Amino acid sequence: MFIQTETTPNPATLKFLPGRTVLAQGAADYPAPEAAGESPLATRIFGVKGVRGVFLGSDFVTVTKDQETPWDHLKPGVLGAIMEHFQSGEPVVTGGGEGDDGHAAHAPEDDEVVSQIKELLDTRVRPAVAQDGGDITFHGFDRGVVYLHMKGACSGCPSSTLTLKMGIENLLRHYVPEVVEVRPVT
Repeated sequence: MFIQTETTPNPATLKFLPGRTVLAQGAADYPAPEAAGESPLATRIFGVKGVRGVFLGSDFVTVTKDQETPWDHLKPGVLGAIMEHFQSGEPVVTGGGEGDDGHAAHAPEDDEVVSQIKELLDTRVRPAVAQDGGDITFHGFDRGVVYLHMKGACSGCPSSTLTLKMGIENLLRHYVPEVVEVRPVT
């Protein structure tokens, strides 16, 4: 098994490409070891000293490290954990969950606007963000403000605020006049 790695805009995060499907649908974000209980893969990666976050996408695993550990020391352990997991035959996620689809509930009166926002996020934003090892999911819409949750490499990325304000906000405001602002949710 050959696992490729790619840098992301976030220097504390690397994207690992195992050359096979990780999640058949959706994505799964594990910002801390205690959150990884449903994922044998994430649990195994958190076993590597210095790992602070794991994000699972369709065909990639994004790992965020602490500030003290250099990638040169961490990367071999993460590669080993990913390889070991896929060779074990264990599922990536247990309990029937395959991760979330990036959609939250919304008020019925906002159905049409929210539908347009979700469509733009799914077709224009999420694929681009996934290339950088992250995901951005819809959290809510209230009085012209779109709330988005940033995951994986996007969470804590130095350029995430610029991406959110200059990229996503401008795109949504252009196509959906009801949108006046975009804010991150933590």
